[in-house]
Amino acid sequence: MRPNGSTKIGPTVTPEQKQGRLVFARMSRYIGRVARGAKSDDVHRFRTNSRRIEALVAELVPENGNKKKLLKLLSKLRKRAGRVRDLDVQLIFLKNLRVPDRQNHRAQLLELLAEEHGRRSKKLAKSFDPETVKELRRRLRRAKSEIKLDKIDPLKLALSRLPKPAPAPMTEKMLHACRIAAKHARYLAELATGSIKAKAFVEELKRAQDEVGEWHDVLKLQQRAASLFGTVHDSALVAALQNISRARFRRAVNAMTAAIKSVSSPQSTAMSSVSSSALPAASTLASRRKTAPAQPDPTIAA
Repeated sequence: MRPNGSTKIGPTVTPEQKQGRLVFARMSRYIGRVARGAKSDDVHRFRTNSRRIEALVAELVPENGNKKKLLKLLSKLRKRAGRVRDLDVQLIFLKNLRVPDRQNHRAQLLELLAEEHGRRSKKLAKSFDPETVKELRRRLRRAKSEIKLDKIDPLKLALSRLPKPAPAPMTEKMLHACRIAAKHARYLAELATGSIKAKAFVEELKRAQDEVGEWHDVLKLQQRAASLFGTVHDSALVAALQNISRARFRRAVNAMTAAIKSVSSPQSTAMSSVSSSALPAASTLASRRKTAPAQPDPTIAA
């Protein structure tokens, strides 16, 4: 019985609805934190929660003007946050990279990245002006009220959104696209908090995404170095980064292919029993999605 004497019971809140509310609450929290100052962890969490919101809104909110404008605004802010976070990762990686540097290319690149990080951090802070924050919160509240989380099967929906790698050898562009699609599927599956199968699905994809993230971070750094210093024949730094990028690309392709095959198979009901050794453990830069960027591979020293 309620305090007012009423015995009326409100509508049951499903686990999916609880998780959806939690995602929106986290988003609101990190909007406030980034608006007060662009700290590395807050920028990272804003970016990852933006992707979660984008996945839920894109799939589960009816088409209307608010949805379109919200997704556009979130995308713009997420990309700006992503540029700052990527520079955080690259700076830490490069500081810990041990390669012959008689040409002083590593030191030059560190200086340029640090300068760019300062500029982009200021630009990100300006993007979270009071008017933009107010609009973002308003559009999020409306989307939260419109989202349809009842009568859905998050895992089934996630499975339908999985990327389907072509039988031909995977290119860099294809691998990056697979990573984005797999993230979208993973965020949908996260709604099924009470499902062991959904938890295993999420863990499988996250391991693969971390591997792909490691490769992509070094690839972007390699491309930046090459634009400044030339080819592998011109720069020891470019040569070292290319070697690392190629090794991580092969590892990332294997990880993503194995993960998608595992979670897509008819035997995926047994996913939780799959050994973590089936996929290479996420190392070095993988932890950048959680806390601070990690150390580079100790095997890269020459």
